[in-house]
Amino acid sequence: MSLFHSSSAFDFSFKTHSSFRFLVVLRSSSAPAMVSADAARTVVGVLGNIIALFLFLSPVPTFVQIWKKGSVEQYSAAPYLATLVNCMVWTLYGLPMVHPHSTLVVTINGTGTAIEIAYIILFLIYSDPQKRLRVLLLVLVEFIFVSILTILVLTLAHTHKERSMIVGIVCFAFNVMMYASPLTVMKLVIYTKSVEYMPFFLSFASFANGLAWTAYALIRFDPFIAVPNAVGALFSIAQLLLYATFYRSTKRQIAARKLSKGVILDMSEVVVAADQEYSKKEVGSAGPHDDGSSATA
Repeated sequence: MSLFHSSSAFDFSFKTHSSFRFLVVLRSSSAPAMVSADAARTVVGVLGNIIALFLFLSPVPTFVQIWKKGSVEQYSAAPYLATLVNCMVWTLYGLPMVHPHSTLVVTINGTGTAIEIAYIILFLIYSDPQKRLRVLLLVLVEFIFVSILTILVLTLAHTHKERSMIVGIVCFAFNVMMYASPLTVMKLVIYTKSVEYMPFFLSFASFANGLAWTAYALIRFDPFIAVPNAVGALFSIAQLLLYATFYRSTKRQIAARKLSKGVILDMSEVVVAADQEYSKKEVGSAGPHDDGSSATA
C-alpha cells in the first residue's frame, strides 16, 4: 500500500515537472517570436521613415521649376496643404501621452511638417495675390484646427485608449485626404491628356509610402495606420496608371509647344530682317535724289 502511494506520488511529481518544463519551453519559444515581430516592425518603420522622407522631398524638382519660372502656373497647393495637416495630426497621434511607443511616427511626421511649411512658403511667394490669400487662409484654418484638437484631447480624454481613438479617427480622415488630394490634378490630366503637372516621383513615392506603412501597421495591427495607407496605395496606383497612359502624349505636347515657339521666333527674326532691308533701300533711294536736287538748285 505504501509502495503504491510512493509510486503514485513519484508519477505525479514527474508529470508536474514535465508540464512545468513544457510551459518553460513554450514560453521561451514564443519570446523570440515576440522579439522578432517587434524587430520586424522597427525595421519596416525605419524603412517607412526613409520612403516617407523621399515622398516629402519629391516635390523639390517641381519647386525648382516654379522658382526658375517665377510662377506656380497651374500647380495646385492642395497636395501640400493636405500633407501639412496630415503630418500635424499624425505627430499628435504619435506623442507618448496619446499613443505610446510610436516614436517612428513622430519623427517622420514632425520632419514632414517642417518640409511642407517650407513648400507652402515658396508657393505663397510665387502665387498671384488671389491664390496667395486663399492658401494663406487655409493654412491658418489648419493650424487653428490642430491646436483646438490638441487642447481638447489632452484635457477631456484621460486615457491612452481614448486619446488614441479620437486622434486616430481624425488621422484616418486626413490621411485619406492627403492621398486623395492629387485627384484634382488627375482630373486635369484626363482633361488635358498631359501629366506635366502631376510629378511622377510624387506619385511613385506615395505608392511606396502607403505600402510600407500598411506593412508596418499589419505586424502589430493598428487600423488607424493600416487602412488609410492601403487606400493611399490604391490611389497612387491610379495616378501611376494615368502617368503611363498619357506620358507619350505629354511629350508630344511639349515638343509641339517648343516647335511653335521656335517658329514664332524665326518669323519674328524674318520680320525684323525684312524691316531692316526695307529701311536700307529707302535710305539708298533717298540719297541720290537729294544730291540731284541740290545740284539743280
